Amino acid sequence: MKKLITILFAVALGLNLSAQTDYVDDWNPDADGDNSVGVSDLLALLSVFAENDADNDGIWDSQDDCIGAYDECGECNGPGPQILGIDTIIVYYDSLYAEAIDEWWVYEVYSDTLLTYLCENPGCMDPTADNYDSYAIEEDNSCVWADGSLVCDYQYTFNFEGHTYDLVAIGDQCWFAENLRTRYYANGDLILTGLSDLEWNSTLYGATAVYGEGTSAVYSGNEDEVSNLADYGRLYNWFAVVDERGLCPIGWHVPTFEEYTQLRDFLGGSSIAGIPMKASPYDNPSWDGTNSSGFSAVAGGFRYTNGHFGSEGDAGRFWSSSETNTFGGWGVAMDTESTWASSPASSKKFGYSVRCLRDAE
Repeated sequence: MKKLITILFAVALGLNLSAQTDYVDDWNPDADGDNSVGVSDLLALLSVFAENDADNDGIWDSQDDCIGAYDECGECNGPGPQILGIDTIIVYYDSLYAEAIDEWWVYEVYSDTLLTYLCENPGCMDPTADNYDSYAIEEDNSCVWADGSLVCDYQYTFNFEGHTYDLVAIGDQCWFAENLRTRYYANGDLILTGLSDLEWNSTLYGATAVYGEGTSAVYSGNEDEVSNLADYGRLYNWFAVVDERGLCPIGWHVPTFEEYTQLRDFLGGSSIAGIPMKASPYDNPSWDGTNSSGFSAVAGGFRYTNGHFGSEGDAGRFWSSSETNTFGGWGVAMDTESTWASSPASSKKFGYSVRCLRDAE
Protein backbone atom coordinates (compact mmCIF):
# COMPACT_ATOMS: atom_id res chain seq x y z
CA MET A 1 0.00 0.00 0.00
CA LYS A 2 2.84 2.39 0.81
CA LYS A 3 4.34 1.79 -2.63
CA LEU A 4 0.99 2.44 -4.35
CA ILE A 5 0.47 5.78 -2.59
CA THR A 6 3.99 6.87 -3.58
CA ILE A 7 3.26 6.06 -7.21
CA LEU A 8 -0.04 7.93 -7.10
CA PHE A 9 1.65 10.98 -5.60
CA ALA A 10 4.26 11.01 -8.36
CA VAL A 11 1.59 10.74 -11.02
CA ALA A 12 -0.35 13.61 -9.45
CA LEU A 13 2.65 15.92 -9.62
CA GLY A 14 3.15 15.18 -13.29
CA LEU A 15 -0.45 15.60 -14.45
CA ASN A 16 -2.43 18.70 -15.16
CA LEU A 17 -5.91 17.37 -14.39
CA SER A 18 -9.00 19.19 -15.52
CA ALA A 19 -10.54 18.46 -12.14
CA GLN A 20 -7.95 20.69 -10.45
CA THR A 21 -9.72 23.93 -11.36
CA ASP A 22 -13.04 22.68 -10.08
CA TYR A 23 -11.44 21.52 -6.86
CA VAL A 24 -9.74 24.83 -6.22
CA ASP A 25 -12.87 26.84 -7.03
CA ASP A 26 -15.28 25.12 -4.63
CA TRP A 27 -13.08 22.80 -2.51
CA ASN A 28 -15.38 19.90 -3.29
CA PRO A 29 -13.69 16.63 -2.23
CA ASP A 30 -15.65 14.85 -4.98
CA ALA A 31 -13.70 16.58 -7.74
CA ASP A 32 -14.84 14.25 -10.53
CA GLY A 33 -18.50 14.45 -9.52
CA ASP A 34 -19.12 10.67 -9.32
CA ASN A 35 -20.55 10.92 -5.78
CA SER A 36 -17.61 8.98 -4.45
CA VAL A 37 -14.28 10.19 -3.09
CA GLY A 38 -11.85 7.96 -4.91
CA VAL A 39 -8.45 7.82 -6.55
CA SER A 40 -9.18 10.50 -9.17
CA ASP A 41 -10.32 12.85 -6.40
CA LEU A 42 -7.07 12.16 -4.56
CA LEU A 43 -5.10 12.98 -7.71
CA ALA A 44 -7.00 16.24 -8.07
CA LEU A 45 -6.21 17.14 -4.46
CA LEU A 46 -2.52 16.34 -4.87
CA SER A 47 -2.29 18.33 -8.11
CA VAL A 48 -3.27 21.48 -6.21
CA PHE A 49 0.13 21.33 -4.54
CA ALA A 50 2.07 20.67 -7.75
CA GLU A 51 4.96 23.03 -8.56
CA ASN A 52 7.02 23.64 -11.67
CA ASP A 53 10.18 25.50 -12.68
CA ALA A 54 9.52 25.88 -16.39
CA ASP A 55 12.56 28.07 -17.09
CA ASN A 56 14.87 26.00 -14.87
CA ASP A 57 16.18 29.05 -13.03
CA GLY A 58 15.86 27.57 -9.55
CA ILE A 59 12.75 29.59 -8.67
CA TRP A 60 9.36 27.90 -8.48
CA ASP A 61 6.98 29.33 -11.07
CA SER A 62 4.54 30.40 -8.34
CA GLN A 63 7.28 32.62 -6.88
CA ASP A 64 9.02 33.61 -10.12
CA ASP A 65 8.29 37.15 -11.35
CA CYS A 66 9.48 36.16 -14.83
CA ILE A 67 9.01 32.66 -16.22
CA GLY A 68 11.59 32.95 -18.96
CA ALA A 69 14.29 35.64 -19.14
CA TYR A 70 14.58 39.39 -18.92
CA ASP A 71 15.87 41.11 -22.04
CA GLU A 72 18.49 43.88 -22.02
CA CYS A 73 15.76 46.44 -21.35
CA GLY A 74 14.49 44.64 -18.25
CA GLU A 75 11.30 43.31 -19.89
CA CYS A 76 10.29 39.72 -19.19
CA ASN A 77 10.63 37.73 -22.43
CA GLY A 78 10.89 41.08 -24.19
CA PRO A 79 12.22 41.64 -27.70
CA GLY A 80 15.29 43.57 -26.53
CA PRO A 81 16.36 47.08 -27.66
CA GLN A 82 14.01 48.47 -30.30
CA ILE A 83 14.76 52.21 -30.43
CA LEU A 84 17.11 53.37 -33.14
CA GLY A 85 19.65 55.87 -31.82
CA ILE A 86 23.00 57.40 -32.65
CA ASP A 87 26.01 55.50 -31.35
CA THR A 88 28.95 57.30 -32.94
CA ILE A 89 29.48 60.11 -35.45
CA ILE A 90 32.70 59.60 -37.41
CA VAL A 91 34.35 62.37 -39.40
CA TYR A 92 37.41 61.70 -41.60
CA TYR A 93 39.81 64.52 -42.41
CA ASP A 94 42.73 64.89 -44.77
CA SER A 95 45.21 67.67 -45.37
CA LEU A 96 47.34 69.24 -48.07
CA TYR A 97 50.40 71.38 -47.69
CA ALA A 98 50.26 74.63 -49.65
CA GLU A 99 53.92 75.37 -50.22
CA ALA A 100 53.31 78.80 -51.74
CA ILE A 101 51.78 80.12 -48.53
CA ASP A 102 53.53 77.70 -46.17
CA GLU A 103 50.27 76.44 -44.62
CA TRP A 104 48.41 73.18 -44.25
CA TRP A 105 44.86 72.99 -45.61
CA VAL A 106 42.69 70.61 -43.57
CA TYR A 107 39.41 69.45 -45.09
CA GLU A 108 36.67 66.95 -44.40
CA VAL A 109 36.77 63.88 -46.65
CA TYR A 110 33.94 61.77 -45.37
CA SER A 111 31.57 61.47 -42.43
CA ASP A 112 29.38 58.66 -41.20
CA THR A 113 26.89 58.04 -38.42
CA LEU A 114 26.81 54.67 -36.68
CA LEU A 115 23.39 53.74 -35.36
CA THR A 116 22.47 51.24 -32.69
CA TYR A 117 19.32 49.92 -31.07
CA LEU A 118 18.60 51.22 -27.57
CA CYS A 119 16.14 50.47 -24.78
CA GLU A 120 15.48 54.18 -24.29
CA ASN A 121 16.77 57.33 -25.89
CA PRO A 122 16.21 60.54 -23.96
CA GLY A 123 17.48 63.76 -25.45
CA CYS A 124 16.59 67.23 -26.67
CA MET A 125 13.40 67.06 -28.74
CA ASP A 126 13.12 70.76 -29.62
CA PRO A 127 14.13 71.16 -33.28
CA THR A 128 15.13 74.79 -32.68
CA ALA A 129 17.86 73.78 -30.21
CA ASP A 130 21.50 73.40 -31.15
CA ASN A 131 21.63 69.88 -29.71
CA TYR A 132 18.33 68.64 -31.19
CA ASP A 133 18.28 64.82 -31.37
CA SER A 134 15.94 63.57 -34.09
CA TYR A 135 16.16 60.07 -32.65
CA ALA A 136 15.18 61.04 -29.09
CA ILE A 137 11.78 59.80 -27.91
CA GLU A 138 11.86 61.23 -24.39
CA GLU A 139 12.59 64.87 -23.52
CA ASP A 140 15.39 65.14 -20.94
CA ASN A 141 15.39 68.96 -20.70
CA SER A 142 18.95 69.17 -22.03
CA CYS A 143 18.24 71.56 -24.91
CA VAL A 144 20.69 74.42 -25.38
CA TRP A 145 20.81 77.37 -27.75
CA ALA A 146 23.94 79.26 -28.71
CA ASP A 147 22.04 82.53 -28.49
CA GLY A 148 19.76 81.56 -25.61
CA SER A 149 16.29 80.03 -25.67
CA LEU A 150 13.28 81.49 -27.45
CA VAL A 151 11.46 81.12 -24.11
CA CYS A 152 13.95 83.58 -22.60
CA ASP A 153 13.96 85.76 -25.73
CA TYR A 154 17.38 84.33 -26.66
CA GLN A 155 18.97 85.79 -23.54
CA TYR A 156 21.16 83.97 -21.04
CA THR A 157 21.33 86.78 -18.48
CA PHE A 158 19.35 89.75 -17.18
CA ASN A 159 20.76 92.80 -15.41
CA PHE A 160 18.75 94.23 -12.52
CA GLU A 161 19.88 96.76 -9.91
CA GLY A 162 23.52 96.29 -10.81
CA HIS A 163 23.57 92.49 -10.68
CA THR A 164 23.55 90.16 -13.68
CA TYR A 165 21.25 87.18 -13.11
CA ASP A 166 21.59 83.93 -15.01
CA LEU A 167 18.42 82.85 -16.82
CA VAL A 168 17.10 79.38 -17.53
CA ALA A 169 14.25 78.17 -19.73
CA ILE A 170 12.29 75.29 -18.20
CA GLY A 171 9.39 74.17 -20.32
CA ASP A 172 7.46 77.26 -21.37
CA GLN A 173 8.77 79.33 -18.45
CA CYS A 174 11.81 81.62 -18.21
CA TRP A 175 13.27 81.85 -14.68
CA PHE A 176 15.98 83.66 -12.81
CA ALA A 177 18.52 80.90 -12.09
CA GLU A 178 19.61 82.80 -8.97
CA ASN A 179 17.89 84.10 -5.86
CA LEU A 180 16.84 87.71 -5.95
CA ARG A 181 19.14 90.13 -4.07
CA THR A 182 17.68 93.59 -4.68
CA ARG A 183 17.12 96.10 -1.87
CA TYR A 184 14.67 98.12 -3.99
CA TYR A 185 11.20 97.73 -5.39
CA ALA A 186 10.87 97.94 -9.16
CA ASN A 187 9.93 101.63 -8.91
CA GLY A 188 13.15 102.43 -7.03
CA ASP A 189 11.71 102.68 -3.51
CA LEU A 190 13.90 101.16 -0.78
CA ILE A 191 12.62 97.97 0.87
CA LEU A 192 12.77 97.99 4.68
CA THR A 193 16.06 96.42 5.77
CA GLY A 194 18.31 96.12 8.80
CA LEU A 195 15.37 95.21 11.07
CA SER A 196 15.99 93.89 14.58
CA ASP A 197 14.33 90.69 15.74
CA LEU A 198 11.46 92.62 17.31
CA GLU A 199 11.01 94.86 14.26
CA TRP A 200 11.06 91.88 11.91
CA ASN A 201 8.40 90.11 13.95
CA SER A 202 6.10 93.10 14.28
CA THR A 203 6.21 94.69 10.82
CA LEU A 204 3.31 94.30 8.41
CA TYR A 205 5.25 95.97 5.61
CA GLY A 206 7.65 94.51 3.09
CA ALA A 207 11.09 93.79 4.53
CA THR A 208 14.32 92.08 3.47
CA ALA A 209 17.37 90.65 5.22
CA VAL A 210 20.61 88.82 4.51
CA TYR A 211 21.18 85.57 6.34
CA GLY A 212 23.25 86.24 9.48
CA GLU A 213 22.98 90.02 9.46
CA GLY A 214 23.03 92.12 12.60
CA THR A 215 22.96 90.54 16.05
CA SER A 216 20.19 88.02 15.34
CA ALA A 217 20.85 84.41 16.40
CA VAL A 218 22.17 82.09 13.69
CA TYR A 219 21.34 78.44 14.38
CA SER A 220 23.33 76.90 11.53
CA GLY A 221 25.45 77.85 8.55
CA ASN A 222 27.63 80.85 7.92
CA GLU A 223 27.27 84.08 9.90
CA ASP A 224 29.17 86.10 7.27
CA GLU A 225 26.45 88.17 5.62
CA VAL A 226 28.75 89.32 2.81
CA SER A 227 29.43 85.78 1.55
CA ASN A 228 25.82 84.79 2.24
CA LEU A 229 24.57 87.61 0.02
CA ALA A 230 26.93 86.50 -2.76
CA ASP A 231 25.92 82.84 -2.50
CA TYR A 232 22.23 82.96 -1.55
CA GLY A 233 20.83 86.40 -2.27
CA ARG A 234 18.38 88.08 0.09
CA LEU A 235 15.46 86.84 2.18
CA TYR A 236 12.10 88.63 1.96
CA ASN A 237 8.92 88.51 3.98
CA TRP A 238 5.66 87.86 2.13
CA PHE A 239 4.57 91.49 2.39
CA ALA A 240 7.46 92.48 0.14
CA VAL A 241 6.52 89.73 -2.32
CA VAL A 242 3.04 91.14 -2.92
CA ASP A 243 3.81 94.83 -2.60
CA GLU A 244 2.17 96.66 -5.53
CA ARG A 245 5.46 98.40 -6.36
CA GLY A 246 6.81 95.05 -7.54
CA LEU A 247 9.68 93.04 -6.14
CA CYS A 248 10.86 91.75 -9.51
CA PRO A 249 11.89 93.96 -12.45
CA ILE A 250 9.41 95.21 -15.02
CA GLY A 251 8.39 92.29 -17.25
CA TRP A 252 8.98 89.80 -14.45
CA HIS A 253 7.05 88.76 -11.34
CA VAL A 254 7.17 86.55 -8.26
CA PRO A 255 5.54 83.28 -9.46
CA THR A 256 2.14 82.20 -8.22
CA PHE A 257 1.53 78.84 -6.57
CA GLU A 258 0.04 77.60 -9.86
CA GLU A 259 3.16 78.63 -11.80
CA TYR A 260 5.39 76.77 -9.36
CA THR A 261 3.09 73.78 -9.76
CA GLN A 262 3.53 73.99 -13.54
CA LEU A 263 7.31 73.97 -13.08
CA ARG A 264 7.26 70.96 -10.75
CA ASP A 265 4.85 69.02 -12.94
CA PHE A 266 7.16 69.57 -15.90
CA LEU A 267 10.00 68.10 -13.83
CA GLY A 268 8.04 65.01 -12.83
CA GLY A 269 5.87 66.18 -9.93
CA SER A 270 6.45 67.55 -6.43
CA SER A 271 7.68 64.23 -5.01
CA ILE A 272 10.75 64.10 -7.29
CA ALA A 273 11.18 67.63 -8.67
CA GLY A 274 13.55 68.61 -5.87
CA ILE A 275 16.38 66.59 -7.40
CA PRO A 276 16.51 68.32 -10.82
CA MET A 277 15.79 71.69 -9.18
CA LYS A 278 18.53 71.59 -6.54
CA ALA A 279 22.12 72.58 -7.30
CA SER A 280 24.52 69.69 -7.78
CA PRO A 281 27.65 68.86 -5.75
CA TYR A 282 29.66 70.34 -8.63
CA ASP A 283 27.93 73.74 -8.56
CA ASN A 284 29.02 76.74 -6.52
CA PRO A 285 27.30 77.00 -4.13
CA SER A 286 26.66 73.27 -4.15
CA TRP A 287 23.83 71.07 -2.91
CA ASP A 288 22.75 67.44 -3.29
CA GLY A 289 20.62 67.60 -6.44
CA THR A 290 21.47 67.06 -10.10
CA ASN A 291 20.45 70.53 -11.30
CA SER A 292 19.48 68.95 -14.61
CA SER A 293 16.76 71.61 -14.95
CA GLY A 294 19.20 74.50 -14.49
CA PHE A 295 17.01 76.03 -11.76
CA SER A 296 20.00 75.93 -9.37
CA ALA A 297 18.08 75.97 -6.10
CA VAL A 298 20.44 76.53 -3.17
CA ALA A 299 20.12 75.86 0.55
CA GLY A 300 20.02 79.50 1.63
CA GLY A 301 18.05 78.86 4.82
CA PHE A 302 15.45 81.32 6.06
CA ARG A 303 14.63 83.92 8.72
CA TYR A 304 12.15 82.83 11.36
CA THR A 305 9.20 84.97 12.41
CA ASN A 306 11.12 85.85 15.59
CA GLY A 307 13.98 87.26 13.51
CA HIS A 308 16.47 84.42 14.03
CA PHE A 309 18.20 82.64 11.13
CA GLY A 310 18.33 78.90 10.50
CA SER A 311 18.82 75.96 8.12
CA GLU A 312 21.42 77.48 5.80
CA GLY A 313 23.08 74.53 4.04
CA ASP A 314 20.12 72.26 4.81
CA ALA A 315 17.03 73.93 3.35
CA GLY A 316 15.85 76.25 0.62
CA ARG A 317 12.54 78.11 0.91
CA PHE A 318 10.98 80.14 -1.90
CA TRP A 319 7.95 82.39 -1.72
CA SER A 320 5.11 82.30 -4.19
CA SER A 321 2.79 85.28 -4.48
CA SER A 322 -0.29 83.20 -3.59
CA GLU A 323 -2.01 83.73 -0.25
CA THR A 324 -3.33 80.85 1.88
CA ASN A 325 -5.24 82.98 4.38
CA THR A 326 -4.94 86.23 6.33
CA PHE A 327 -1.81 84.99 8.08
CA GLY A 328 -0.06 82.81 5.52
CA GLY A 329 1.27 82.46 2.00
CA TRP A 330 2.27 79.50 -0.14
CA GLY A 331 5.91 78.65 -0.58
CA VAL A 332 8.10 75.94 -2.07
CA ALA A 333 10.39 73.92 0.23
CA MET A 334 13.41 71.77 -0.59
CA ASP A 335 15.62 70.00 1.92
CA THR A 336 18.88 68.07 1.99
CA GLU A 337 18.56 64.32 1.30
CA SER A 338 15.02 64.77 -0.01
CA THR A 339 13.59 64.47 -3.51
CA TRP A 340 10.60 66.65 -2.66
CA ALA A 341 9.79 70.18 -3.74
CA SER A 342 6.83 70.49 -1.40
CA SER A 343 4.32 73.31 -0.86
CA PRO A 344 4.18 74.49 2.75
CA ALA A 345 1.84 77.23 3.90
CA SER A 346 3.92 79.63 5.97
CA SER A 347 3.47 82.68 8.13
CA LYS A 348 3.86 85.85 6.10
CA LYS A 349 6.54 86.94 8.58
CA PHE A 350 9.04 84.28 7.48
CA GLY A 351 11.99 85.44 5.41
CA TYR A 352 12.29 83.26 2.30
CA SER A 353 14.24 83.44 -0.95
CA VAL A 354 12.58 84.73 -4.12
CA ARG A 355 12.89 83.78 -7.76
CA CYS A 356 11.56 85.91 -10.59
CA LEU A 357 9.57 84.50 -13.49
CA ARG A 358 9.22 86.22 -16.83
CA ASP A 359 5.73 87.51 -17.65
CA ALA A 360 3.81 85.41 -20.16
CA GLU A 361 3.61 86.87 -23.65
